[in-house]
Amino acid sequence: MRIGILGNGNMAEALGTHWVRAGHRVRIGGRAPDKAAELARRIGAEGAGTLADVAGFGDATLLAVPYGSALDVVRAAGTALEGRVLIDCTNPVGPGFLLTTDGGPSAAQRIAEASGARVVKAFNHCADSVWRLAPPAVPLCGDDEEALETVRTLVRDIGGEPLDAGGLERAGLLEATTAFLIGLWLSGQDPRAMLPVPPTAV
Repeated sequence: MRIGILGNGNMAEALGTHWVRAGHRVRIGGRAPDKAAELARRIGAEGAGTLADVAGFGDATLLAVPYGSALDVVRAAGTALEGRVLIDCTNPVGPGFLLTTDGGPSAAQRIAEASGARVVKAFNHCADSVWRLAPPAVPLCGDDEEALETVRTLVRDIGGEPLDAGGLERAGLLEATTAFLIGLWLSGQDPRAMLPVPPTAV
């Protein structure tokens, strides 16, 4: 599969490394060409390019930038994202671990509107360090079945398990859950304690 990655930070490196190892063709795009090219060399991707070039390259495109710059990045990609599978792993989390999108559409819905892409919310609920080591189950929110199936494949290719979590209108719930979890993690709490494994029915 051809995968374009918009961004050259930690999430781009963590997920891109897995996909290169799985045999996918990966290209990196960023607003800083030297950084994009360096990441491409580091993970063994086939190259780097402009945001528009990389957005138009992939069978799927990963948006791996901070949410504060996400809308600017998809607009800079121009029409290249229209109709394409776009994976949104952004988190609109501000001070106090509150959503910066509170009271309005989710980050994923705003990105879909700005890009014209078939957006699937995924990979946003854990930090890059988790994806590098032991990928967990991955909730997916999206409206397009073909796009969802593409992302399910990419989840399995990094060793994770896709979990269908509903349409894109539910992405805001996933974003809010992630904001809550981040607050717990960074205060030294263990969110896993909230979800004990139920006893096996006899």
